[in-house]
Amino acid sequence: MDFDAIRKLIDTLIEKQVAEFELEEEGRRIVIKRGVPVAMAAPSSPASLAPAAGPAAPAPAAPTADPDAGLVKITSPIVGTYYESPSPGSPEFVRPGDQVEVGQVLCIIEAMKLMNEIEAEAPGEVVRKLVTNGQPVEFGQALLLIRPRS
Repeated sequence: MDFDAIRKLIDTLIEKQVAEFELEEEGRRIVIKRGVPVAMAAPSSPASLAPAAGPAAPAPAAPTADPDAGLVKITSPIVGTYYESPSPGSPEFVRPGDQVEVGQVLCIIEAMKLMNEIEAEAPGEVVRKLVTNGQPVEFGQALLLIRPRS
């Protein structure tokens, strides 16, 4: 794969808002991850350096208390479509205020016509849903917040 093909691939992934992509071809492997800090190896030659970025961003404001501190984020393990019930018209798996146990099904992520059940990782109370029924979700996107039981 030449540089222009890689550039087009990156542009397409950005346009489609894909967070992570991996391709192995002819013994070469390309991994593209967006929004994840990555430690970079020193380039092999000065010619391979990317152009310098614009001026540095201003320093962030003083941190404020995080209202979600201490909550467990349930994240999507795959790219797909979020469903809050097993079928249209069925009751939701969970609602804010519901108590859940480890292994309890919280939602479904559909990917390539496969329904993947997402289970609670900790016992506690569902505090908030962060996505809506039928919404496309990305790998690692937060779906629900759970207040762990003490």
